[in-house]
Amino acid sequence: MAELVVTQDVNAPSGRVWSALVDWDLHGEWMLLTKASGGAAVGESIEAFTGVGKVGFVDRMTILVWEPPRRAVVRHTGRVVRGSGAFEVREISPQRSTVVWSEWIDLPLGALGRAGWPLVRPLVRAGISFSLRRLARYVEAGR
Repeated sequence: MAELVVTQDVNAPSGRVWSALVDWDLHGEWMLLTKASGGAAVGESIEAFTGVGKVGFVDRMTILVWEPPRRAVVRHTGRVVRGSGAFEVREISPQRSTVVWSEWIDLPLGALGRAGWPLVRPLVRAGISFSLRRLARYVEAGR
């Protein structure tokens, strides 16, 4: 199991940050190379395609916990990404929040996946960090 946690401060109220974070249809506005769609309640599904054109993979998720405007927990059930993820918005002040993106991934390819994770982890972290900075700019611009 590989764990990854990335945080990003946002100069916006937590409710506005939450709304942007879980508006799956707008994920492509800020999430690197990803388009998503899905539900907003426990038991509903989310589907995200990450890639360029038709080259990429589909990340299928089931919502396990839905606590707006604070936390969602999903189970990744796709062929490439399996495990759990959590999206949290923590209020720092009425006009400032922190997004916490956590992943607990079952690494594919057995021993090869475990051996490769230290090489891949910085790239995954960089992609999520880049995306969360874009989310912050997106929300702070009032979109």
